[in-house]
Amino acid sequence: MTEPVQPLPEPALAIARAARDAGGRALVAGGWVRDRLLGLASADVDIEVYGIEADRLRGLLGTVGRVDAVGESFTVYKVAGVDVALPRRESKVGRGHRGFEVTGDPFMSIEEACRRRDFTVNAVLYDPLTGEHFDPFGGRRDLERRVLRMVDERTFPDDSLRVLRALQFAARFSLTMDEGTTRVCRRIALDDLPSERVLGEIEKLLLLAARPSIGFALGLELGVVQSLIPEMAALAGCPQEPEWHPEGDVWVHTLMVVDEMRSGIDGLDRARRLTLMLGAVCHDFGKPRTTAFIDGRVRSPGHEPEGVPLTLAWLDRLNLHTIDGFDVRHHVVGLVAYHLAPGMWHKASSPVGDGAFRRLSQKVDLELLARFARADCRGRAGDFDCSAMDWFLDRARALGVEHRPPAPILLGRHVLAMGFSPGPAVGRIVKAVYERQLDGAVTDLESAQAEARAVIARGPDAPAPAA
Repeated sequence: MTEPVQPLPEPALAIARAARDAGGRALVAGGWVRDRLLGLASADVDIEVYGIEADRLRGLLGTVGRVDAVGESFTVYKVAGVDVALPRRESKVGRGHRGFEVTGDPFMSIEEACRRRDFTVNAVLYDPLTGEHFDPFGGRRDLERRVLRMVDERTFPDDSLRVLRALQFAARFSLTMDEGTTRVCRRIALDDLPSERVLGEIEKLLLLAARPSIGFALGLELGVVQSLIPEMAALAGCPQEPEWHPEGDVWVHTLMVVDEMRSGIDGLDRARRLTLMLGAVCHDFGKPRTTAFIDGRVRSPGHEPEGVPLTLAWLDRLNLHTIDGFDVRHHVVGLVAYHLAPGMWHKASSPVGDGAFRRLSQKVDLELLARFARADCRGRAGDFDCSAMDWFLDRARALGVEHRPPAPILLGRHVLAMGFSPGPAVGRIVKAVYERQLDGAVTDLESAQAEARAVIARGPDAPAPAA
């Protein structure tokens, strides 16, 4: 196996030494071990402590650093960024992801402790003091073969979230699911999963995998996409015009766009990266409803607006709105509704005015739109000219609207200062002037006030003169 790309953090080693000196043994478990064997960096360190009773463990950890206890049914201690717990036994007592009774047992065997885990690749333990691996279910061999295999067929179905975890593991580590695990996963209902758990696994698939398409393809095979994202499942078999989409149906195109988009989100924060990836998934949701054979060609007229309610329906099920102050929902919808705009505006017979850019910036972040349109253009078989997206973004930046629309120059207080009485008409005047600002006819406060006087003279509800 590949050597680690980073050493174990010193606090974890200190915990291991303290456990050894107290007559126990601290073993690193889970994702850190898996990633180490793959030669990947991992920030999350989980330790299981064997041979030390629960009432002694906290005091022992206190010799290493500050100890914080978390968890309702089972205590996990956090020490200097390391999660520490006893080996635990899980019993299914209710429905859903949380329907387990969890008890710690420091004297249970390593094999029994590993048996509760989902996949063999996550059931390898590592002793940082000796370098020894404990691998009772063949996880290291499965990693070498790139196989995703469940640990225990009897208990695996107890947690339906494992099916979603399978998708992101398969995509992140280029694993192929074995036949037995595939058979079991197909039988597991997913209707007990809360929206936050579904979103969490989808986010990991979209942001952590270099090729999320692997996970979605597996999800279609297992029935996960049909169950959780039927709007996406409908893309399979929906035809496209071969001249523009030689790769095949809308499903194939969408997976290509998803992978292309994944390579184009560097440098962005989490909220914007997720926005772009969700936009890639949703952007053609409207095609199955609009696709027809017209004048000898496959067409999907109006698929962009048709996809908006379908996108909103999925985002509703995910209960997804704002992340870190960024309105993900608003901008995903904007990407779906306007993803063709950069290319269409670039090739328009008449030049697209600045006002169109300013108004579109109210609907969606234009830099995100340009990034997505580029991924949509490249997410096809064949060689297509995608330079329109550079033109589009250059225009947006030149106008200063790549991230947000222009701030209104005229505010309500300015209208009141002109002697106008408070009331709903003030807002209508401000709005009318702002529209002229978007057209470029208003550029400063003086011209804004002049336009306000003109609006007042003709009435705030009267149409503005042509730009």
